[in-house]
Amino acid sequence: MLLALGVVFLMLATTGWTAVHRPDAGIQARAAELVAWASARIDGRPVPPADAPVRTVARFFADLDGAQRGHLADGYPLVVGNLDGVPAELRYRANRRSLALAARLEESRGRDVALTPADRSTAVRRAHRFESLAEPGRQILVFDPTGGGLVAEVFGDLSAARRVSVIVPGVDTDALTFERSQRRLTAPAGMGRSLYEAELSTAPAGRTAVIAWAGYTAPTGVGVDAATGRLAVQGAARLESLAAALPGDASVALFCHSYGSVVCGVAAHRLPGRVTDLVVAGSPGMRTENVAGLHTSARVWAMRDEGDWISGVPHMEVGGLGHGADPVSPDFGSRLLSSEGARSHTGYFEPGTASLDNFAKIGTGAFGSVACANGSDGCRLGISATDGD
Repeated sequence: MLLALGVVFLMLATTGWTAVHRPDAGIQARAAELVAWASARIDGRPVPPADAPVRTVARFFADLDGAQRGHLADGYPLVVGNLDGVPAELRYRANRRSLALAARLEESRGRDVALTPADRSTAVRRAHRFESLAEPGRQILVFDPTGGGLVAEVFGDLSAARRVSVIVPGVDTDALTFERSQRRLTAPAGMGRSLYEAELSTAPAGRTAVIAWAGYTAPTGVGVDAATGRLAVQGAARLESLAAALPGDASVALFCHSYGSVVCGVAAHRLPGRVTDLVVAGSPGMRTENVAGLHTSARVWAMRDEGDWISGVPHMEVGGLGHGADPVSPDFGSRLLSSEGARSHTGYFEPGTASLDNFAKIGTGAFGSVACANGSDGCRLGISATDGD
């Protein structure tokens, strides 16, 4: 079994799961803000700790007026912009400010002759990425420039949404790879926009929102982190906090791609009841042997394209390596979806594919018309006509 895992590492290295260089940009601004936040007050009132429960944070900000909220967002943007429980619009405001400041810092580093040419080049790329994320109209829910960087973007009106879809991407995801000008739909931002547009087409009056969530530290390339659950455990805690902090009483569907499905699998048993659907695509496993092992009341759906190289990954766990059973195997117990038209491991969000169409139908509650794998109707069994209401 260990030999099989070793062979898989070699296969992955030659089939597209390649490393992305993540330089340490030396950005310590958020750490400094966290220190200042710990003793901050607003009109004599202490602010909640940065690790306070979501409900505590939400109650605190609900009691503030607009001027007080703005003062905190402008004074501590790297804290407020990443603090679950803060109103979404205030987080967008804080993160626009953080992005502008981070872009200027990276522009300066790009001109610093004391740095290596490679580091200067990376700084310039980061500056351009941060400027793009800060463009008018973009709704950045998470922005932490530390290390590779964490980013999440909202498409639609999150506060008014009745249904929220959250995309959880896989390896080699950071601030630089959050969006791409080429192969746009292989990056979280492109996936998010594609799903949101598909949901609008499926249910124009459905009041949906989509979050492209690169809000956890993903594995870089092939290595121990990609084959174990360490980073998935850390990401699961962040995902649980996000789900608990979403405004209103909207139902939530998670769309988990590649290593993102490991994150979703680890988080499943602690997700709030508002998470009604968990969809995995191109999954290496969910660190369990079957749906029952996830200990969730959410419907669990799975798909994999015939040409997806991840089908060659041994679906097992030995000594902490590997992620368990294959979610598309009959014994796992998932509702199996068609992915017809998707190409390889990164094509699930392409317009015109059955995979994207199924995502949009699940995201809008149109369960009765999802396309099951192999033309069957098995994935729709047990779902009543009112489940999508």
